[in-house]
Amino acid sequence: MKKMEELKNNEKYKKLIAYLKNLESAAVAFSGGVDSTFLLAAAREALSDKVVAFTVRSPYIPDWEIKEARQIANKLSARHMVFETEISDSILHNPENRCYLCKKFIFTRLVGEAKKLNINYVIEGTNSDDTGDFRPGIKALRELDIKSPLLENKISKEDIRYFSRLLNLETWDKPAYACLLTRIPYNTRIREEELRRIEHAEVFLMTLGFKGVRVRSHNNLARIELNKEQITDIFQNSLRDKIVNKFKDIGYTYITIDIEGYRTGSMNLKEG
Repeated sequence: MKKMEELKNNEKYKKLIAYLKNLESAAVAFSGGVDSTFLLAAAREALSDKVVAFTVRSPYIPDWEIKEARQIANKLSARHMVFETEISDSILHNPENRCYLCKKFIFTRLVGEAKKLNINYVIEGTNSDDTGDFRPGIKALRELDIKSPLLENKISKEDIRYFSRLLNLETWDKPAYACLLTRIPYNTRIREEELRRIEHAEVFLMTLGFKGVRVRSHNNLARIELNKEQITDIFQNSLRDKIVNKFKDIGYTYITIDIEGYRTGSMNLKEG
């Protein structure tokens, strides 16, 4: 009860709920991550049954993420729709404007689905911190008139985790995640078998207790990025041997640890 009182009295949260109510109906682009889960929970409070969660299932979205999205939407008693889609021809070679092209392709589909249901707006979870990173996909969202309630109400990642904890959302401390295409260098042909190899490698590392892990894939070389405080853990002999054997079993010849640790956008860096 005390948590809910604290939440209801928070000015940022009150403004967000008022903003969402003004939309009258909305479809939430829902991945099951920290941001979209909080947005869906807030939209459910503001709009009740006039909100639906839209999740896209694609070769570059891990199966475990779809499964978690289904479970979370069910716990929030939200209507949930999953749409199957293939990799768009425009991003088959992972161009540098991939995120823009992908968002345009996916959200055009979602806008169309929302119209079929007579839903006023598609909304998504970009927050106020996201403007400081390389986010070409935001341009596509603006072009399609996708609403970003968290960004527009100046709600940060820290705010989202705080509000999520007050709402008892299990995602409040969930590590950030991004689609599997971010693991592959730009201007490289995307192959589904490569995406599955990356997914397999990352899931294996997660089962060993590593959080926020990324496996950047450079042909037959795997570059593992971990949270800095976990980098030394991977060099335990038994653990190291397990990882080497597993990665070689799934097709990597060389297995490396990036001593700079996990950071967003590491594939955006230019060589030379």
